[in-house]
Amino acid sequence: MTDEVVGRLSTLDRFLPGWIAAAMVAGLLAGRWVPGLDTALSAVQVDGISLPIALGLLVMMYPVLAKVRYDRLGSVTRDHRLLWPSLVLNWLVGPALMFALAWLFLPDLPEYRTGLIIVGLARCIAMVVIWNDLACGDREAAAVLVALNSVFQVLAFGLLGWFYLAVLPGRLGLPQAGLAVSGWQIAKNVLIFLGIPLLGGYLTRRLGERARGRAWYETRFLPKIGPAALYGLLFTIVILFALQGDRITARPLDVVRIAVPLLVYFGLMWAGSYAFGKAAGLSYERTTTLAFTAAGNNFELAIAVAVATFGATSGQALAGVVGPLIEVPVLVALVYVSLALRRRFARAPVEVTP
Repeated sequence: MTDEVVGRLSTLDRFLPGWIAAAMVAGLLAGRWVPGLDTALSAVQVDGISLPIALGLLVMMYPVLAKVRYDRLGSVTRDHRLLWPSLVLNWLVGPALMFALAWLFLPDLPEYRTGLIIVGLARCIAMVVIWNDLACGDREAAAVLVALNSVFQVLAFGLLGWFYLAVLPGRLGLPQAGLAVSGWQIAKNVLIFLGIPLLGGYLTRRLGERARGRAWYETRFLPKIGPAALYGLLFTIVILFALQGDRITARPLDVVRIAVPLLVYFGLMWAGSYAFGKAAGLSYERTTTLAFTAAGNNFELAIAVAVATFGATSGQALAGVVGPLIEVPVLVALVYVSLALRRRFARAPVEVTP
């Protein structure tokens, strides 16, 4: 079944790991060798994020959200086997696991440890829609879970940051840290990076179907805008790594120290969530969505908070930057793992949507 799915993907989709690796290398080399590039890319910012990265994220997310069948969201919200486990995995298990791994692997590096804890608190709202789509997950479920994470992010991020950086370490007799972040700052991040493409995708489907019908919209329109999501992803990766290329390549051993707990975290979160979904009797599509939304993180928010609180050259900011450096290739690999595991579910006709 995996061969059948992969074989029907476009050339861009089929060789995505190679394109992503090339984008990462290109960004790192550009950031290292092009004088003043990071300054130029950071000159204009949207809520603390470089404007080119913001544009890349919006372009990346819009086509996937335009594919969502919004009239089917009701079936997702009624599936408590999916909703409640997702909230528990994202807001209880994920932050706690990252806290434990950060202290286990980085007890002597407080700045990097704090940065990793911030990454663990920033739950997915952006790139996860791409990984879920590539793994043939449930688009409607992904839209609902991402929206829920966005609401909880606004309400809980600051509180959890205070708990995991100040309260819990104090109770355990460990060094404490502070986190200065406002609810409005997080809300702006959510409104920009989720609200705009979500509204655009919703209006596009509603107006497109009203004007030409669902068949035209899904067979003619969506295939035309679909590749833009991956172009946006590759562009975002190039710019992100160009901005941080000099710092990453100048401190390779620090990057390795930060990368190890991140690798463990992504692997445990994805595998545990996937196993739970399978055991709970969820379909392949919703199990896949549960796993990717639990494992993914909102690196845009994590980087923005770390930079705003501790400074652009801080160890906390570097840890935030290393997050996507590890997350992108790991979750791309897990897309293929997910497709390979599809045969373990009840067989159903393979559907590769446009």
